Amino acid sequence: MEPDDGYAVCPRCGRREEAATAPLFVVTGASASGKTTIFGPLARLLSGTCVVFDADWLLDAAGALAGGAPLAKLPWDAFDQTWLAVAHGVAQSGLATVLLGTVTPDRVESNIGRRWIGTVHSLVLDCPDDIRRKRIEARPQWRLRDIDEQISFGHWLRNSIVNRVDTSQCSPEEASAEIARWVKARLATP
Repeated sequence: MEPDDGYAVCPRCGRREEAATAPLFVVTGASASGKTTIFGPLARLLSGTCVVFDADWLLDAAGALAGGAPLAKLPWDAFDQTWLAVAHGVAQSGLATVLLGTVTPDRVESNIGRRWIGTVHSLVLDCPDDIRRKRIEARPQWRLRDIDEQISFGHWLRNSIVNRVDTSQCSPEEASAEIARWVKARLATP
């Protein structure tokens, strides 16, 4: 099927089905920026307006589909395409999707699933490097401790995405409220 002005059209037989699109809000951030922490408060604030997902929810399933591959070996393009398909499905209910994860705007824009999504808005959750380091070091021993890589990724995100919330300057509830205002403002602007 191919998108065509609110429809999905079969290029072989011409069959047309309604296929709504809706905005996608990507709330990204390097590890320890607060994505998981704000999930609950943000989902409650946006209930009935957007569906909020934590991209990490599908990591175990993606690993299983990849034959138990470690995170570094996962097919990230397919992982992103899966989330874009979920967002497209949510749009059929008339709602936008907010995706919390390390998904980046360039990965979304270059993905084949992008054609089924409306406008993509991105915001980065961030914190100073020393706070990120402390947060990662305080995690349970079984968690990945790729501090230098995450600090580098945080720098890249800071330089790549204009919209930003510094989670070291506010509570999870305050950060969630700021993000909810950002989302609602963009939904109100055609």
